[in-house]
Amino acid sequence: MFILHRFIIRELVVSFVLSVIFLNSTLMMEKLMKLSKLLSSVGASALDITQVILYIQPQLLILTIPMSMLLSVLLTYGRLNGDNELVIMKSIGMPFRLISRPVMYTGIAFFALNILISFYLGPLGSVMLREKITNILVSRAPLAIEEGIFNSSFKDMVIMIREKPAPDVISGIFISDERNKDESKIIVANEGRILSEKDSLSFALSDGRVYVTSKDTLTEIRFGAYYFKLIPSMKSGDRNIAEYTPLELISESAAQPNRRIAFLLELHRRLSMPALCLIIIFLGPSLALLSGKSGRLGGLTVGLLIFATYYVIMIYGENLAKGGSLPHFVGAWLSFVILAVFSIMAFERVNKK
Repeated sequence: MFILHRFIIRELVVSFVLSVIFLNSTLMMEKLMKLSKLLSSVGASALDITQVILYIQPQLLILTIPMSMLLSVLLTYGRLNGDNELVIMKSIGMPFRLISRPVMYTGIAFFALNILISFYLGPLGSVMLREKITNILVSRAPLAIEEGIFNSSFKDMVIMIREKPAPDVISGIFISDERNKDESKIIVANEGRILSEKDSLSFALSDGRVYVTSKDTLTEIRFGAYYFKLIPSMKSGDRNIAEYTPLELISESAAQPNRRIAFLLELHRRLSMPALCLIIIFLGPSLALLSGKSGRLGGLTVGLLIFATYYVIMIYGENLAKGGSLPHFVGAWLSFVILAVFSIMAFERVNKK
């Protein structure tokens, strides 16, 4: 029995690793597409891109670990069913609970791994990603601002210069600042300098004008010296909610009543996504048997369909919670409860055969 379980666990782990690589690569492309324009505009190096890809992984793994576990179970037990190996196990008197025990071992291990990622590595990766993007922009943006080219590396800003005698010296400056949606600015100046600081860029401009547009008013301000700071990042505004640890989410939900639901929903998601690994202990083996001898392609299709349905219901429940139609914990756990009930019913149905 130990040898048989070890064989199944080895196949589960191999399928899991391959599924993680496939799903992470697919989801990562979407995120990299958003960052490609930003990184390419400042000439990010291959090492910078590699580090960005590394820092993206923890947030992806929170989602892809349960998905990969389900796919690995469906692929492994689907193959065992297709090759009649499960029939042989049942014929020698092995109960279904014993046949599915390797999934229990791997499910508990993947649950613990995902809890570690969700609670610690995910927020840490998000912080390091933001700091890395900021560092790239601060260190390379002065070199990326070229003569006669509109530069849009900074969110809601467009910068163009006529001449650049030195890397940090500019002249003939035009800046469109749309960071404040209620008050847009156009800044023109004859000369200026770019000052790189620890986590920001500063522009020291001289001899120019600022045109401020607010609703139906236009204000013109002439200046001899004008100084403003940019904090470049891939996101503007408040700290990204993915960067908060669970304890910070709890404390911030009390400190910021206007964002309370958002913080609590994120906390529940950090718990429910790893907990999916425990549900898949019941869902995976039973679903592989119920789907018949559809093979690996059938298992892959069923797994992706289940997670697509789960994700749609999860987003729907969270939107209901945000709108006040449901308590936050009901909206956050609605999809999980539905999947859990379905999984246990499917497991008991197969176990009684």
